[in-house]
Amino acid sequence: MKTFQSSSIEVEEEFTSLYRWQHWIRAISIVVLTVTGFYIASPFVTPAPNSEPTNFIQALFRSWHEIFGFVLLAVVLFKTYLFIFSKRYRGEIGSIKDFLNPKVWAKQIGYYLLVSKHPHLKGTYNPLQFVAYIGFYVLMAILILTGLILYVHVYHNGLGAMLYGPMRSFEVMLGGLAWVRELHHIAMWGVILFVTVHVYMAIYNAVFGKDGSMDAIFSGLKWKKH
Repeated sequence: MKTFQSSSIEVEEEFTSLYRWQHWIRAISIVVLTVTGFYIASPFVTPAPNSEPTNFIQALFRSWHEIFGFVLLAVVLFKTYLFIFSKRYRGEIGSIKDFLNPKVWAKQIGYYLLVSKHPHLKGTYNPLQFVAYIGFYVLMAILILTGLILYVHVYHNGLGAMLYGPMRSFEVMLGGLAWVRELHHIAMWGVILFVTVHVYMAIYNAVFGKDGSMDAIFSGLKWKKH
């Protein structure tokens, strides 16, 4: 970790450029997938009619949905690799200790209620953040699995053919294709809720923490007073 120290403020590298790139690629993917997913479920744009067979706007939205679906899959797998194997981000696993500590829970809730100071953390995330991120990746797993099940029903060659057998087995386990679609939509609403709360809490911590916690996802740097 890089640190830059002055007489009263110490600046450290909170997020590497690689970490920031995967964060923003994931964020852009979620936005594109949300918009195209809503369109696939209920088309809200009508192309101008003409006599040529060129109004394949549903296919266009579906293709972008699938492209960014695989981009999201790649980024989630990469982030999971960093979480498990990267020494640089061992603090994320260290958050489990804070999650299991009732005193940290009490101080953290008090901090959000503006009645106590932020607790000292052994890991990267406070307990509430840790629970939220675990829930987020559970939703990501559901979205990816249900998305692949839907994918193999459209594309039957190449990757679709390779995944067809396993995905059909999961389809049966989940109760059929109709329920797979519903579960896909429900998980997406969960992600939308998470993103909304995530942005709010990032702004909250930036305002009350005054340590550049939100700036860090742009510049990578976070600072603290001695």
